[in-house]
Amino acid sequence: MESMLKQRFPHEPLVKVGIMSRDEIKAELIGAYRCGDALVTGPLTASVVDGKVSAMGLLEDEIEFTPCEPDCSFELKDVMIGVEFHWQRLENQRFVGALRLIVEDGKVTAVNVLPVEQYLRSVISSEMSATSSLELLKAHAVISRSWLLAQIDNGAPHHGDTPLQRSSDNAQDEIIKWWDHEDHTRFDVCADDHCQRYQGITRQTTDAVNQAVEATAGEILTFDDEICDARFSKCCGGVFERFENCWDDTPHPYLIALADLEDENHFPNLTQEVAAEEWILGHPAAHCNTQDAQILRQVLNNYDQETADFYRWRVEYTQDELAQIIADRTGIDFGRIVNLIPVERGTSGRLSKMTIQGTKREVTIGKELMIRRSLSRSHLYSSAFVVERADIDPDGVPGRFILHGAGWGHGVGLCQIGAAVMAAKGYPYDAILSHYFPHSELTQLYSPRPS
Repeated sequence: MESMLKQRFPHEPLVKVGIMSRDEIKAELIGAYRCGDALVTGPLTASVVDGKVSAMGLLEDEIEFTPCEPDCSFELKDVMIGVEFHWQRLENQRFVGALRLIVEDGKVTAVNVLPVEQYLRSVISSEMSATSSLELLKAHAVISRSWLLAQIDNGAPHHGDTPLQRSSDNAQDEIIKWWDHEDHTRFDVCADDHCQRYQGITRQTTDAVNQAVEATAGEILTFDDEICDARFSKCCGGVFERFENCWDDTPHPYLIALADLEDENHFPNLTQEVAAEEWILGHPAAHCNTQDAQILRQVLNNYDQETADFYRWRVEYTQDELAQIIADRTGIDFGRIVNLIPVERGTSGRLSKMTIQGTKREVTIGKELMIRRSLSRSHLYSSAFVVERADIDPDGVPGRFILHGAGWGHGVGLCQIGAAVMAAKGYPYDAILSHYFPHSELTQLYSPRPS
């Protein structure tokens, strides 16, 4: 009997990707596009007039440009990538498929509509380098497809956009906040790191990318006849994090704590402070513990290679710098920062709760992304860190804080650098997936659309 999952996806679906939202969007149609009964091409400028989209002499609730030929493309000008991360920048990006212009919150939003498999050709080139090894690209095609279809299948899931706050006369304030896939109502996913990096055909540069998508077309990871919420990050730091320590409190049996080594399930209890400190300050063996420049060049795009310290890192702040960053990022005046106190750690040593102790106020914050955002102008590489206080004055206030950290990203699911090392060692993509998503199954969901 055919599973309910396959009944819900009898054919390859289309995906709607929100690319950018501005007061005015400039673009260029390369080739012939159909808009209503008209054929159009060339430059266009879109804006909002009287609550409607204005573009190419049209004024409508939404305007869609559909390509007449497969080799048509459109270019969007000044797309922001890496929003709020340390690699944030603007670049022109080119896309295939349809361009849909809609109005959201008084701005015009550009949405790219295209088949899932075509979308994936860009995602796995945007999330990593298109020169990655074939088995790594195949593994990433499967998890990116799984994550996307899980979002489409479930609709927009609950997320912690409104912080949970508690306070009492006998307890310090607590702010627990987490971010997940945003509640997009007019499209399925956005194009930046908040969902999956998608940069059109800008970085789709190798035959290996096409081969990886074609070889795995329609394949997903499943658990109990449901699509896996297949997460990934740059570097786990040696041990995987559990899903519930980063997002909502719903455990996933395939997103659990394991060491990033083959046949190795023995690792310290990193939820304990002493063990976590020793682990983070050490340099234990792991797939992702590599300085192999050839592997890093394969898995990392140029802007990702601007960061060299993936496995272990160090950040130093003066008192004034840290106090200002925390005030700006949290909106809370703590006064001078006295200490950053670990309260709760996850399975990878990442802090899920931390107390900021200041001369004016003391507040516990979480989860991991809230901590990373609060202690950096962009984001800390991860929340797996220990704090060194230096130049302490007679009042117990440090003049400097040194954060010694591990890993890059949330550490849940596939570790991209670790997976790259596994692929370089000869592991096939299904073995890589089994390592990072234990108890999951590789499932053929649908056949792709004909070319």
